[in-house]
Amino acid sequence: MSEQDPTPKGLHRLLDDAAARHPHRTAVIEGARAVDYARLSRRVDQLARRLAAIGVQRGDRVVLLMANSLAFVESLYAVLRAGATAVPVSPDAKPFQLRKITANAQPILLLADRADRDLPLLNGLPTHTPDDLPAALPPTAVPPPPDEPPAFLLYTSGSTSDPKGVICPPGAVLFAVHAIAQRLGYTEADTVYCRPPFSFDYGLYQILLCALAGATLVVSGDQPEVATLRIARDSGATVMPLVPTLATSLLTLARRDPRPTRLRLFTNTGEHLPSTRADALRAAFPGAEVVPMYGMTECKRITIADPVTDPEPGADPALRACVGRALPGTTLRILNEDGEPVPPGTVGEIVVSGPHLMAGYWRDPEETALRYGHDCTGRRVLRTGDYGSLDAEGRLRLEGRRDDLIKRRGMRTSTTEIEAAACDVPGVAEACLTGAKDGTLTLWYAGPADPAVVTAGLRDRLEGPKLPDGVASVADLPRTVNGKIDRRRLTDTIPQTAPAGGQS
Repeated sequence: MSEQDPTPKGLHRLLDDAAARHPHRTAVIEGARAVDYARLSRRVDQLARRLAAIGVQRGDRVVLLMANSLAFVESLYAVLRAGATAVPVSPDAKPFQLRKITANAQPILLLADRADRDLPLLNGLPTHTPDDLPAALPPTAVPPPPDEPPAFLLYTSGSTSDPKGVICPPGAVLFAVHAIAQRLGYTEADTVYCRPPFSFDYGLYQILLCALAGATLVVSGDQPEVATLRIARDSGATVMPLVPTLATSLLTLARRDPRPTRLRLFTNTGEHLPSTRADALRAAFPGAEVVPMYGMTECKRITIADPVTDPEPGADPALRACVGRALPGTTLRILNEDGEPVPPGTVGEIVVSGPHLMAGYWRDPEETALRYGHDCTGRRVLRTGDYGSLDAEGRLRLEGRRDDLIKRRGMRTSTTEIEAAACDVPGVAEACLTGAKDGTLTLWYAGPADPAVVTAGLRDRLEGPKLPDGVASVADLPRTVNGKIDRRRLTDTIPQTAPAGGQS
């Protein structure tokens, strides 16, 4: 697909095409259950007609409140085939969050994977499981209108504000799927074990990428994270998308059970994966590549790094920390505060343009205008709010969001740099830096290391002005429903800290 030809056909056609090309290839595995592409397509067709029987029409919003499961995959494709808009929501979402999302999306229906889910009162919103919908209508051929409704409304985590629904048109989604596939190279021989939730675009797009390649998707349902390695090994998984917290758990499991797997590729996005963690994955899973990526829901994916199986010792740390080059058809620029491009190696705001830019925020034109705009040529752009730099080869190095950039005693640093230094200290599994209103910084970490050891390790790795004011040990860092570290919950907690010497 080219930038001039995004071909906005229905996304459910990805499944139809896969069923035509690979009818007997396994499409989805959940536990002992496996469904091939032909059967999955038939089940989706039945479910789409059952949705029509209860009045779901083109453009209606349907909430999918489900774990990563075969039921979710079938429901997603059925909603798309019905011409409606899917609104994936984590089954771990709090009632407060669910009420906010449904008030904004105004869905016609909520589909849950279990009838026994304890759901809050949602203003009379009809709720069903896929199995308790009424009988299907007979098939009918209805010509689609010229303008397709959004494929998805994907709600941001709301970690810093109310959740916002990103409007994802089919053409933008399909362009992103093809561009990502071109770079990652999933094949029909791959088995992709997706642990990140389908309510998170990182997880959701694995469904579409697998269909495009004819690959097998492995889902874990309600299986706990401790089962991750067992499921990956039993299913013969070759690809695993990761966030840093999942990488930490996987490494712990691999130390307990070092038997070989078929894993050949780990991808990472959502949060920076420290190079020490990437190196540990390569050591624990010999021959596996670790591919950092960068993106955001507002345009899906922006950059993907070249696969690296064994970085040379002493390689340039900036190169090891990069998140790759822009996707095909994507224009990536680094701009200063005046909106002017900056030279290679200079930090500025990351601004993106291309066919994968989503349509904005649902029922929020003001927020849309703040984030999306046009450059001097009239081209539509996305102001990411993230900061980074491009090297002479066009590789992106992330510095973090505006709030993540810190200048202390005349020296610039970022939360990412300090957290990476902490993760390099033996005995630190995860780390997160938070700031208080008085300007003090606290480094939180999980792992067996003593706070005094962590403090000394930071002093060995960082200049004095970059040192946090305190170090706090916790059993586990809190997470959002998408598996990211929940900085807000840490910020609201009063730590018992060991001084790290950040301020005199």
